[in-house]
Amino acid sequence: MKEERNISRSCLSSFNLDNHVAIITGGGGLLGQKHAEAILECGGTPILLDIDADKAEYVATTLSEKYKQQCLSLKVDITQSDQVESSCLDILNKVGRIDILINNATNNPSIGDIADIGCSQLEKLPIDVWNKDLSVGLTGAFLCSRAYGTVMSKAGKGVILNICSDLGLIGPDQRIYKKPGLNDENQPAKPVTYSVVKSGLIGLTRYLATYWANKGVRANAIAPGGVYTDQEDVFVKKLTDLIPMGRMASADEYKAAIAFMVSDASSYMTGSIMSIDGGRTCW
Repeated sequence: MKEERNISRSCLSSFNLDNHVAIITGGGGLLGQKHAEAILECGGTPILLDIDADKAEYVATTLSEKYKQQCLSLKVDITQSDQVESSCLDILNKVGRIDILINNATNNPSIGDIADIGCSQLEKLPIDVWNKDLSVGLTGAFLCSRAYGTVMSKAGKGVILNICSDLGLIGPDQRIYKKPGLNDENQPAKPVTYSVVKSGLIGLTRYLATYWANKGVRANAIAPGGVYTDQEDVFVKKLTDLIPMGRMASADEYKAAIAFMVSDASSYMTGSIMSIDGGRTCW
């Protein structure tokens, strides 16, 4: 690829995503929707991949109506190589290009779900839970990066953004998940799989950044902190005591970072991990 020098563009124009197509895995979820909003607000076209077709279609329809722009959805099980490869061909047939991949899908049980599992502790975690979580969070990211990233590399330009977590940089503080009245053997825990997946995505980011550097494909990651979604007050207090800013993120606070990372505004960034966690990883 010919080296680019003396690139001149205005600050605001570098965020422009007109005619750009962005694939978002786990697109039917809360953050998937917010990532799609960031793409739409910069003029791009998001395509929401989700195993739950109805949820993804609802989000896509809602966003299309809100922004008066095209937002598409597609049912894909990203753990299945044939479905990922088939979806890649479908997308190219429909829109003709792929410019951005946001690997967002992950298994992340809520605090209530963790308590109900009863086997989230390391000593009790079933192997099928381990396999399923890694299949979605890591294998899915690999399969999507391989399929969509190959398309970008052949086009000579593209961006892969992996959605990691502050828990990909630090270990979870299990004290914040403890429930009163339960003995140690029955206490919920943040599953080991979450940390392993998020840490693994950082390794995948750096690998992709160097592997396709000469093909014009950049790969970066963001490591966000927890989003406030009406969690229990006791849990929120325990968590925010660990955060210098003293609060959790709102659902909209990562949108500008997404826009920055997938656009030409970050054109000289690759292999980078951006922490957006209210300062939690400073302590």
